Amino acid sequence: MGSLPTPPNAGQITPNLAEDLRSSLKDSKMLTPGSDAYEAQLRRWSDIAIKRAGAILLPVSNADISTTLLFAHSHDVDFAVCGGGHSSSGAASSDGGIVIDLSRMRSVTVDTASNTLTAQGGCVWADVDAAAAEHGLATVGGTVNHTGIGGLTLGGGYGWLSGKYGLTIDNLLSVEIVLADGRTVTSSPRENEDLFWAIRGAGQSFGVVTSFTYRCYEQANPVFAGTLAFPPPAIPAVLDFANKSIKAGKGNAACILVFAVAPPPISQPMLMCALFHNGPEDEGKAFFKPLLDLEPVMNTTAIIPYSSVNAMLNPVAAHGGRKSTKGATFAPPMRTEFALSLFQRYSEFVTEVPDASGSLLLFEFFSPDKICETSNRAMAFANRDFYGNIMAGPQWRNEANDERCRQWARDMVALFQEEMERAREEGKMARPEMEGVGAYANYDGEPSSGEMFSFLEKTARKGVIKKFIWVLGMLPDRTFDIYPTSAMYQLGTMLTLMKGRTVFGANYERLIELKRKWDPENVFSKSHLLGPQLDAWHGGVPSMTTKV
Repeated sequence: MGSLPTPPNAGQITPNLAEDLRSSLKDSKMLTPGSDAYEAQLRRWSDIAIKRAGAILLPVSNADISTTLLFAHSHDVDFAVCGGGHSSSGAASSDGGIVIDLSRMRSVTVDTASNTLTAQGGCVWADVDAAAAEHGLATVGGTVNHTGIGGLTLGGGYGWLSGKYGLTIDNLLSVEIVLADGRTVTSSPRENEDLFWAIRGAGQSFGVVTSFTYRCYEQANPVFAGTLAFPPPAIPAVLDFANKSIKAGKGNAACILVFAVAPPPISQPMLMCALFHNGPEDEGKAFFKPLLDLEPVMNTTAIIPYSSVNAMLNPVAAHGGRKSTKGATFAPPMRTEFALSLFQRYSEFVTEVPDASGSLLLFEFFSPDKICETSNRAMAFANRDFYGNIMAGPQWRNEANDERCRQWARDMVALFQEEMERAREEGKMARPEMEGVGAYANYDGEPSSGEMFSFLEKTARKGVIKKFIWVLGMLPDRTFDIYPTSAMYQLGTMLTLMKGRTVFGANYERLIELKRKWDPENVFSKSHLLGPQLDAWHGGVPSMTTKV
């Protein structure tokens, strides 16, 4: 029977161990507290994800990544892998352990003969977009170009080209991955194909992907794109257009609606609309004419290179400050009454908490047709269906507002879940047989077991927690009284396991089997927990030896 991960603060690397690791590296740099650039390397997209690592590896080779993984495992040292650093859950950081920071592995090569592109694991989408554009090519990337390619790809990957070419993982041809046992292998539809099935949706749980090869497409032409801003009275008309655009765009056009506080001099809650048409200006203006005729108060639309499109949303997703994300889905057409109620709640929130004026509520109106040509069983990713993604993204600066802002995001997601249930009950799902899970993991900055442990510890509502444990039959009687720290941590772990079932749906059981094959000791446990920990869920409880 496997044991659950140790609670936070265990597995920190000592200065002596850090020096031992440094001496074993071949050609990579390692930073420790006090080193030049150490503080800068700790920075993350969200300040709440920053943790003070005991050592930061800046690898330039798979060999040093392998050495570090084996070293961390043999010395029981916590580690995390950081690509673009966008995870708001803290999964790309370590408190006192080792961070494997891939930011020095950012080379991109393009093969024009096969229209493929190979990018190292530390790349961000701006690297990929620029390299492809040099050859008149493009691939499906994220909608914010300073996002790391690793996290977005391994979690699925929706983008402006998804309506035409599907998800990022649908265009992933192969990867190079460093496994828990230190081996580096290639995984593709022809080589280690079961691993390739798993990493397309759950890759963070199987290894460190250091190279991605993507299929590219001809994209020599510029595109019509930009951002519009509308006052609240325009919401019904804009929403009506967005609902209709999903089919009318035929995969060549898309829009993202965002409730946000407009920049000065407006500085009021508005409806922002980022739009995209893959074609000439006259066709783009004709397609979006219903919106342009509404006389937006801001209009940045223009003919631009495709490589610039993924920078449109950068201003509302800039680095710095405290951020969290929660994801859900909506079944189009979205009801006007529902959208208006959401805008009212958003406006009330940013008015009551001015510190959170950078928060946003985002809705993606991408055509799902191409995405849904692939089955939810074809790979681990299980969120294919005829619906759109939403993201509630609170942004704030004062730590005192942490719980208030996170709770707002939870409340927004709960409203969408209720609306989706209503759509199902009323038979308004376009293709109910798709059985999409309705959970896009990349938009859901759920805490790991460690963060859940900390939350449970801080709440100190032991009576409530004890009752919850007892009702679910999770732990033996009086476990909480005898081992309170272990009990809270185990509860956090089990809640995370439940989240894994939600994200992977019918693919969950196969993922567990593949996890046991490729990472039987659950070395990669920063994301949705898979593997031997399930023995605690299915067949018993690990021994607890630490009284607190």
